[in-house]
Amino acid sequence: MQAEITVLGSGTSMGVPTLGCNCHVCTSTDPRNKRTRPSIQISYGGHDVLIDTSVDFRAQALREKLTQIDAVLYTHGHADHILGLDDLRPLTFRFPVTDPMPLYADTATAATIERIFEYTFRKENPYPTRARVKMVVPEGTQWTVDLFGAKFQRIPVMHGDLAIAGYRFGHAAYITDLSTLPDESFALLQGLDVLILNALRREHHPTHSNLANSIALVEELKPRRAWFTHMAHELMHEEVEAELPPYIRLLYDGLRIAFEI
Repeated sequence: MQAEITVLGSGTSMGVPTLGCNCHVCTSTDPRNKRTRPSIQISYGGHDVLIDTSVDFRAQALREKLTQIDAVLYTHGHADHILGLDDLRPLTFRFPVTDPMPLYADTATAATIERIFEYTFRKENPYPTRARVKMVVPEGTQWTVDLFGAKFQRIPVMHGDLAIAGYRFGHAAYITDLSTLPDESFALLQGLDVLILNALRREHHPTHSNLANSIALVEELKPRRAWFTHMAHELMHEEVEAELPPYIRLLYDGLRIAFEI
């Protein structure tokens, strides 16, 4: 089945331009250097699935004229990946209260979301115009869910000392906030057409893969095509792409990638 990834955001938790910064990336006029917080939309067969609801989700949805979301998968519970959840509200009102839109997350992420958005998930006296969503927490660390005829598999990822999730869907995979990839995850990422992987900056970072490490991971996993995301203001789009092999590119907000799901 043909599918398309829309890049909603390709930046870090602070976004690019970064507040208070006048560096050459933050002041660049190249629109590819304007990076909102990280998230993607996957469209196929008349359905739309999000990975994460970034803090910039409302602006991203308006930019892409997004009118429908059918499910959301979460990578982890950090602010830049979840705080747009409340902006799902008008997109969920088409769901009946008795059968709300599903959100998929691991136990720790679900607990964080349900604590922050308590008024959305409480059973007694719920907020009357809350988002019509339900939390689904599959068992295990390598679970797979079937969403509208496509399988989404959770890929274990380490974000510093925090265990988080990437996702494989068909011949594509999306991994953000990775610092290291557990041994068991390498086998789950073989035979990819599209790999989206974070590459924060050139310098080492304790909880995020840097540019050199991400290039090495691509060389080891051998996808047909790879893109880097979750990039900070240390990476100038045009300069970095000129250094990369042709099968590795940088994401930018609004980019669309076709693939087979």
